[in-house]
Amino acid sequence: MDLSGAHIEAFIEMLSAERGAANNTLAAYQRDLDDFRDFLIDRGVAADAAASADITAYLSALGKRGFAASSQSRRLSALRQFYQFLYGEGLREDDPTGVIDAPKKAQALPKTLSVADVDKLLEQAQREAREPGPGQFERMRMAALLETLYASGMRVSELVTLPAGALKPKQRFLTIRGKGNKERAVPLSVRAHAALMAFDAERKARAHETGDDNPHLFASRSASGHLPRQVFARDLKGLAARAGLKTTTISPHVLRHAFASHLLQNGADLRAVQEMLGHSDISTTQIYTHVLEERLRELVEMHHPLAKHAKKRE
Repeated sequence: MDLSGAHIEAFIEMLSAERGAANNTLAAYQRDLDDFRDFLIDRGVAADAAASADITAYLSALGKRGFAASSQSRRLSALRQFYQFLYGEGLREDDPTGVIDAPKKAQALPKTLSVADVDKLLEQAQREAREPGPGQFERMRMAALLETLYASGMRVSELVTLPAGALKPKQRFLTIRGKGNKERAVPLSVRAHAALMAFDAERKARAHETGDDNPHLFASRSASGHLPRQVFARDLKGLAARAGLKTTTISPHVLRHAFASHLLQNGADLRAVQEMLGHSDISTTQIYTHVLEERLRELVEMHHPLAKHAKKRE
């Protein structure tokens, strides 16, 4: 005899009486367990007698129905509590959920920008940096920051804390100290190097006039002595708005993601990108493998003979 309905009812009563669960919570547990029970009816299994394989099949079915991993995990949590209740009451001799792992949440892909959007942003920064008048120093600084960030992919904290001595007139790279106090070299494009040199010349001229010996490349009167990352992020959004871009998609960190994504799209090796980003573990860089997968798909469609034949048949 299937006593599942009675046992579910007893479980709900326990949640109400012993744990003081709210009505909405009780209703949610009831819906989840009724849905599971209906699924098992189609398999000819009573909820009381369900095995681990039945629960795994149910979670898989939820995924096919479009349930996110977080929603599947919530259902599994309800089932765990139900079976722990049955075990505690002596109604089962085991807990079939004990060997089941919660569904893994899909790793969120990093926000990034298209090459066209980055071009718009950099062109706006360069255009404003050439405008004479009040605030030109700050505009030159923004151009140097953006060109360097997109050329190197360094962390924003690494960028704003760069020492003045890191920039060398004849070197197209910067040696920086990142996480774990590890040093690494990051590349500079011709544009980034030129923007940095122009800004640095202006910085030195100002420092000479004022007698300021601040050791930071992007010096500031802040307590830290360098440009605060929050100020950079705020000014970047203003620049993005003037460039006609959606400001909610723009941040210094998004430029770092764009650097990595665009390199991979153009054939860079994942290990090389790992080194430039300063990731100690390749698994951190592998969040960008979706870019590689898309590129490989396009390469196969363009060059594989079977793919070409398939297009002809279409």
